[in-house]
Amino acid sequence: MVTDLNTKTKALIDELKAVCASYGLGNDGNEYKIITQAFLYKFLNDKFAHEVKQLDPKLAKAEDWEKVAAGYSDKDYAKLLHRLGPDCAKLEREHTLTYLYNNQNREEFHKLFDDTLHAIAVKNTDIFSVKEETGEKIILFDALSQFITSPTKRDAFCRAIVNKLVPFSFEAIFTQKFDFFATIFEYLIKDYNKDGGGKYAEYYTPHAIAKIMAAILVDGPVKDVTCYDPSAGTGQLLMSLAHAIGEKQCSLYAEDISQKSSSMLRLNLVLNNLVHSIPNIIQGDTIRHPYSGGSWPERFDYIVSNPPFKLDFSDYRDELDNKANTDRFFAGIPNVPTKEKDKMAIYLLFIQHIMHMLGPKGKAAIVVPTGFVTAQSGIDKKIREQLVERRMLRGVVGMPSNIFATTGTNVSVLFLDKANTKGDIVLMDASKLGTTVKDGKNQKTLLSPTEEDLIITTFNRHQTVDDFAVVVSYEDIKAKNYSFSAGQYFEIKLNHEDITEAQFRQEVDIREKRLQGMFEQGAALNKAILDGLSTLHVN
Repeated sequence: MVTDLNTKTKALIDELKAVCASYGLGNDGNEYKIITQAFLYKFLNDKFAHEVKQLDPKLAKAEDWEKVAAGYSDKDYAKLLHRLGPDCAKLEREHTLTYLYNNQNREEFHKLFDDTLHAIAVKNTDIFSVKEETGEKIILFDALSQFITSPTKRDAFCRAIVNKLVPFSFEAIFTQKFDFFATIFEYLIKDYNKDGGGKYAEYYTPHAIAKIMAAILVDGPVKDVTCYDPSAGTGQLLMSLAHAIGEKQCSLYAEDISQKSSSMLRLNLVLNNLVHSIPNIIQGDTIRHPYSGGSWPERFDYIVSNPPFKLDFSDYRDELDNKANTDRFFAGIPNVPTKEKDKMAIYLLFIQHIMHMLGPKGKAAIVVPTGFVTAQSGIDKKIREQLVERRMLRGVVGMPSNIFATTGTNVSVLFLDKANTKGDIVLMDASKLGTTVKDGKNQKTLLSPTEEDLIITTFNRHQTVDDFAVVVSYEDIKAKNYSFSAGQYFEIKLNHEDITEAQFRQEVDIREKRLQGMFEQGAALNKAILDGLSTLHVN
């Protein structure tokens, strides 16, 4: 059943992409908006159908529920909409996909199509709108037909979209869990989440890393907590964390400067039954203007982040260096490199921001370049010193190389816990795990479910495993000059083997004869080289 649903859903995505390609929008900058918004409309339409059938047995039993609903008085239909849960979009009868399908031969159909999506967006503004840092709301849908430059082709384009959306229903998948939707979402956005995105490259965090981060952070039942990602991207880390906690036990908060990422994050929240957190998505610049308005808490219970490692922020670097940021950026602000400005280590600002935003018992997991864990000077080391001095370091996991197919940078995951005052810090080297596979032009390392569980279990049980994991104290780390590298703490073991004096003499004789043979070969080679040099002459 699940496999069939997966196949049909991916086929729908491929068909929508084929429609865009046939109308000249393949690889166009607006293609992702058309694909993701058409998919979102389809999902909301089918979710609405599913929910209203649960409210009225007449609709559930009807062969054509929309025909029965058409017979409702306006007052009764309004009551039906009022009974819907807050995570379900409210659609008028003329907003459904079936209505569009039945009216697709109307003149200027593209206007009906765009007006329908706009009306749905306006009717559901309070629940489904993302906000800019200024507070302005970004509604659900754009006027999709306007991306077709030729007005004469817009009707046909919208008909093609509607005809692809109608045959397949999502109703059977609403009982599925996170792993199903994670796979679908990754497939949906795979062509639109590349590292060629210019200034703000959007890297999709591998599911394995997201799972490991969530499982280590949430090692027991919790409820009514706040979760935050200051560089949320498409939200994979927040989704994993929310499902580890329980969707109804947490509120998610996210900020990201990318318009594309924010719209995809909204779709991700819809797919994963986290609609209640959509109003907490902020499209804004976390480093320059961290959001703090409305119902946002001052500090958070959980923070996850895969921040950008390199980014040119030289235009506003000096703007950050002020008294208002003294507490937040306690270790300093990276200087502008003399040659390559895009090598500015912006992740150092994100780590400091996360430390600043953690609540009294807050926990965090941050993806960092592995070089951060051993740097001998600069902001990197100052941050590590403070993590130890403030007694909030919980551990570090060094990941295999190429765990991100889009970047060759080796990464580690830094775990923080403000309640970890006693110490007992886990340092792990998981770099030897995983299997290397080809991912397009790149190499990618995949962790098996068994390897993922090994990392999680070893960390959460605070186990010491030879050449893999070690448990240390804050004092141990101070003695090693604040290094977070597991390898520097592994015990060096020498294997001793008891042998007799005769066996010892025999081993020495064997090695003497072997060395003598090497010396003789070397002398012969030296002589041959000298003889060869003596025969050289000018021609």
